[in-house]
Amino acid sequence: MTRHQAAARRARTRAAALGLTGVAAALAAGQILPATGLVDPRYLPTTGAVLTALADALTRPDFWRALADTLLAWGLGLAIAVAAGTVLGILIGSLPRVRAATASTVEFLRPIPSVALIPLAILLYGTQLRSALLLIVYAAFWQVLVQVLAGVRDVDPVAADTARSLRLGPAARLRHVTWPTALPYMMTGVRLAATVALVLAVTAGLVIGSPGIGLEIKVAQQSGAVERMYALIIVSGALGVLVNLLVRAVERRTLRWHPSLRGEAAA
Repeated sequence: MTRHQAAARRARTRAAALGLTGVAAALAAGQILPATGLVDPRYLPTTGAVLTALADALTRPDFWRALADTLLAWGLGLAIAVAAGTVLGILIGSLPRVRAATASTVEFLRPIPSVALIPLAILLYGTQLRSALLLIVYAAFWQVLVQVLAGVRDVDPVAADTARSLRLGPAARLRHVTWPTALPYMMTGVRLAATVALVLAVTAGLVIGSPGIGLEIKVAQQSGAVERMYALIIVSGALGVLVNLLVRAVERRTLRWHPSLRGEAAA
């Protein structure tokens, strides 16, 4: 192991230790503050009470059904958004006139928050899964599309001219020139879209009442089961961490040939 690799490993170990210390401090504060009366335990139960409620939830079939519903909405919405964003991004980005014609439309639609579509989702689909998918796909789609457009625009002009001089067809140019440049951008878009999709999957349950963890949080809050509500919020946070780790693992595997990832692996 080189000196640089050893230093990088020590840095990662310190970062992990600091992260665990922060989690331990938060758990300790959650136990101490309500117990001492500094915070009303009716609104912030102790860590022990929340963990007990979490353990109880893990034994209930309805919790696992809600978790499966959330993951289903997240997975389907993300898959649709990634497929549509990648295909349209490459098509639009590869045709300068089409890109110029659609630039103002993209810039107008992209900032519209998905929550603004909640009345439309309820009107069209009520509290069904499709309501959540409408919100998820709309929010995640733009994350991927914008990144793919940037990737196509970043194609090396020399490489593009060389491909044309070699009389490569559109499919060959896409495979050997455009795709290798756009793929890292697309993976960045997927990483952003995965987080956004999970946020909207939970939000759809909270606001619309679509099946999932969000709906369980809403029911727990309305029924006064504060400990269960906090336990489900912790589950939502844990899902976010797991999603981020999963997408980063896929990104490292997909881009193992990329110089930045090769340097990270060497470290």
